[in-house]
Amino acid sequence: MTTAVIAEDEDLLREELLKQLKQAWPDLDIVAVCEDGASALEEISTRTPDIAFLDIRMPGLTGLDVARALEANGSKTHVVFVTAYQQHAVEAFEQGAVDYLLKPVTQERLAQTVKRLKEKSSGSGLSANTLEELARALKSQAVEAKTAPMRWITAGVGNETRLIMVEDILYIQADNKYSVVMTTEGESVIRKPIKELVAGLDAEFFWQIHRSTIVNMRAVKSIARDETGKGVIRLKTRSETLNVSQPFMHLFRNM
Repeated sequence: MTTAVIAEDEDLLREELLKQLKQAWPDLDIVAVCEDGASALEEISTRTPDIAFLDIRMPGLTGLDVARALEANGSKTHVVFVTAYQQHAVEAFEQGAVDYLLKPVTQERLAQTVKRLKEKSSGSGLSANTLEELARALKSQAVEAKTAPMRWITAGVGNETRLIMVEDILYIQADNKYSVVMTTEGESVIRKPIKELVAGLDAEFFWQIHRSTIVNMRAVKSIARDETGKGVIRLKTRSETLNVSQPFMHLFRNM
């Protein structure tokens, strides 16, 4: 049986794509439905589905980021990008021989994609060059306002509101619908899920190393690989270590 993973951060769009896929391909076994790129990467690495439907634009790891990681890790999962990019941007997908679905996804277009997927053998067919060319093409054709990274976040401590400067953050870990922010002064609980925080942080310094962990690379002392292939990060100012799940180890390949 053919298996698939869906990654889409918008609740309504995610549920609609799931519904449409069940109608267009009843025999497709959807093994995981994810709301962010980090979860999708780990689910794909763990479950090794035949197909991954990836939204291009997600907070934190985008669909392109996930595809790059899969290519770097030698994944055979076939990628189908789900995108709102229109007009000329579609040429970038076609020239790269990439399967894609335009939002809003119509049942007719989905039926064409399903037919093509059934005819294809396993294997993503995505090279690093194809992904980079696609990224450049989409970037050049997307006209959107760039928002500056967050400079601080606030945390409630009793009756007070604590102001935490972003550069003081060592790492952030998910705690259900909340997030625990660690600084040299200790931890604070933020009333935001980690996927909202990662979208506002400067990606040059704040790296997602696990579906539930973001680390400030300026706070990292060293990284080592354990016997299972996972990474272990040591911090400059704290004794605890942070685990890097195997799907995210490609980030440190050139270190």
